Amino acid sequence: MVEKYLSLIEAEIKKQKFGSQPKSLYEPVRYIMGLGGKRLRPLMTALSYSLYRNDVEKIVPMAVAVEAFHNFTLLHDDIMDKAPLRRGKATVHEKWNVNTAILSGDVMLVKVYDMFLALDEKKLKETLSIFNKCAAEVCEGQQWDMEFESERKISEAKYLEMVRLKTAVLLGFSLELGALLANASEKDRKALRDFGVNIGIGFQLKDDLLDVYADKKKFGKQVGGDIIANKKTFLLIKALEKVKGKQKVELEKWLTLGKFSNPKKVKAVTAIYDSLQIPALAEQRIKYFFEKGFSCLDDISNPSSSIHLKGFVQTLIDRQA
Repeated sequence: MVEKYLSLIEAEIKKQKFGSQPKSLYEPVRYIMGLGGKRLRPLMTALSYSLYRNDVEKIVPMAVAVEAFHNFTLLHDDIMDKAPLRRGKATVHEKWNVNTAILSGDVMLVKVYDMFLALDEKKLKETLSIFNKCAAEVCEGQQWDMEFESERKISEAKYLEMVRLKTAVLLGFSLELGALLANASEKDRKALRDFGVNIGIGFQLKDDLLDVYADKKKFGKQVGGDIIANKKTFLLIKALEKVKGKQKVELEKWLTLGKFSNPKKVKAVTAIYDSLQIPALAEQRIKYFFEKGFSCLDDISNPSSSIHLKGFVQTLIDRQA
């Protein structure tokens, strides 16, 4: 089932040209949309819809609209993060330039609204209402993430709220959208949204862990990039809470150094994480949010229908890259 939906999604992405002229504006859009990835969000929309109806192909364009919005956020995030790679390939601002990447991202967002316009009036109003709330929260989360860079210490609670906004609410929206388009009840829509938000937090914590501990050949991004950038991830936040003595002095040194060898910094900070058993703490929190998410599916009208949704999410939980 997942393979079938993925095939439909990829076909729709290829079908969507997004625009033609100037080529320099639209080619970056086609480039980032064509880089692949897990297509997690549109698949969630399709799987959620399939809990209630069998004609998933009918809503594939709406699922691709979600994917376009997600890639718009990635395109702008990569600029802010000065990220060199996305899915193992050059980021748009590296391949073209920053100004082009900003404009291409802007037009992607416009195209998302164009894609939603295919909905009937009632569904359009409901969809745009929950989408606009989600989109604003994603921006709020990104702003918190940037502000955290200049703050000395961040609490775990503040970090998890930032993750909820920046990352998790879009998964929640993806699932709620599928349920909305399938005419599911408000109760089911909320349960699926809550499922998405909780697993979304779990996925981000998993990404924090993989950024440091993933196999470089499989990861598709710069391993240790968060350490190099002093990014306030769950791992660093917990390390700053627990570290003492000489290790605290060493960690502070790496966090304040202006010039350093990237491999040396990654190796040294990773060693501190290991000695403080930070990976185990991260695994515990990841497990908590995934279990909390799965429990939300017990609240939908026909829990047994979610077997394919659960199975797909479980394969992502088990990933090592």
